Amino acid sequence: VVSAVTLAAGAATGGFVLPADGTGWVALVLLTAFYGTAITSMFVLLPKLGTVNNAGILRDKAFHNMEPELLNPVIDVHLKGAFNVTRPAWVLMREQGYGRIVSTSSAAGIFGNFGQTNYGAAKMGLVGFTRVLAVEGAKYNIKANAIAPLALTRMTESIMGALGDKLDPGLVSPLVAYLAHEDCPVSGQIFSVGGGRVAQVFIGETQGFHSPTLSMEDIRDNWDTITNRDGYGVPMNLAEETAMFLPFFK
Repeated sequence: VVSAVTLAAGAATGGFVLPADGTGWVALVLLTAFYGTAITSMFVLLPKLGTVNNAGILRDKAFHNMEPELLNPVIDVHLKGAFNVTRPAWVLMREQGYGRIVSTSSAAGIFGNFGQTNYGAAKMGLVGFTRVLAVEGAKYNIKANAIAPLALTRMTESIMGALGDKLDPGLVSPLVAYLAHEDCPVSGQIFSVGGGRVAQVFIGETQGFHSPTLSMEDIRDNWDTITNRDGYGVPMNLAEETAMFLPFFK
């Protein structure tokens, strides 16, 4: 791929830095690694267009010590970087009636992790980004999915310990390649991947409790019903989630 980028863009290396605002992106750009400042995404123009929004930076700090200068760069690189890279690709995808988008979320955002309010917010933002792109892209055969990878990289090598030996980043690549392939059967989905394991992560909703005169006491007294996961739903968009209210309104 680097060779293709070199031919199209004039020069490319295996790792280099570009701004998160997407400036300088013309037709064909590969962003693969980071040195000091993180790379935001890679935008690979192939016979059929696909965009992979790659990993970014960390600025970890417990929330009581979190400052705007630690928050803003993380949002800029992860969330705004994905927006600025995907937006020009999206126009082309709509025109050709085909596209694949893979964004890199994280378990730190989906499930939570100490000291990462900035990173977690950005990464969960990419889940919302992905879900909306899936809805908007459906009629144009554009599929958008997200991964939450666990891998040994320069960004994580200091915290992985012995587990890092099992977490070859190359074991993430097959899932990314499949989600970016024309045969990918899903859109708007999230997948956990690492060390050769792949699993689907989903957002579910219980059937819930309803009262037309709902009070705080009702919530207290029916907490077990509200949180009962039997028969939970997995809505794929706002309309499907809204439909879960309708049986209570008859």
